[in-house]
Amino acid sequence: MGDIRRRGVVALGVTGLVAPLTLALTAAPAQAASCTTQTGPYQKQVEKFLGRPVDGRQSAADCRAIQAFQNKHGITPAIGYAGSVTWGVMDLMNKQKAVGNNPNKDGRCPVNKGRIACVNLTLQLSWIQDGRKLVYGPVPVRTGRKGFATRTGLKKIYWRDLHHVSTVYNVPMPYSQFFDGGQAFHSVGLSMWNPPGSHGCVNMTSKDAASYWSLLRTGDDVFVYGRKPGT
Repeated sequence: MGDIRRRGVVALGVTGLVAPLTLALTAAPAQAASCTTQTGPYQKQVEKFLGRPVDGRQSAADCRAIQAFQNKHGITPAIGYAGSVTWGVMDLMNKQKAVGNNPNKDGRCPVNKGRIACVNLTLQLSWIQDGRKLVYGPVPVRTGRKGFATRTGLKKIYWRDLHHVSTVYNVPMPYSQFFDGGQAFHSVGLSMWNPPGSHGCVNMTSKDAASYWSLLRTGDDVFVYGRKPGT
């Protein structure tokens, strides 16, 4: 098992959800695909999200901005096309930001369990609460893709391993906290909006996974609910 640290005190508030609405118009990497001149079905929505002039027509500058966003979040093909996958990521970011510091507004995550980690699959958000008090988050997470869905329900953290390595996929899983079979909170070196998702684990940034490691311990409750878009 990993080293179990004492719970820390973390300030309330929304963390990790500041999605820039204006991206630098940098040139795409040399190995990236060329920009498309084709106008996408979500052109206006994407232009608005990126802070571009909203005219519904693809321009070279629009394409570079869209392509930069796609490269940042691992959306393929990264050709600057304003399609459904790109807009889906942006729309999810907007919905996550709209939650603010009240992620359990709908009351779905139990408030009678004391310290509990909540995972909203629909919004791809997680947070830690103690009763009705928000302890940490909400933060964006990356959960299971189609065919590898993160399982819903009330669970408990049963094993922690700070330097875990997957025996199935042979990849590092730092700050692993297992709560359902092979499914765990752990950090990854990917964007939290990188499609299509994990193999069932709740992926987090290193910062957030480390905070969860310090705030949770074996035996703490985890509640997973909702449904990830596209699964």
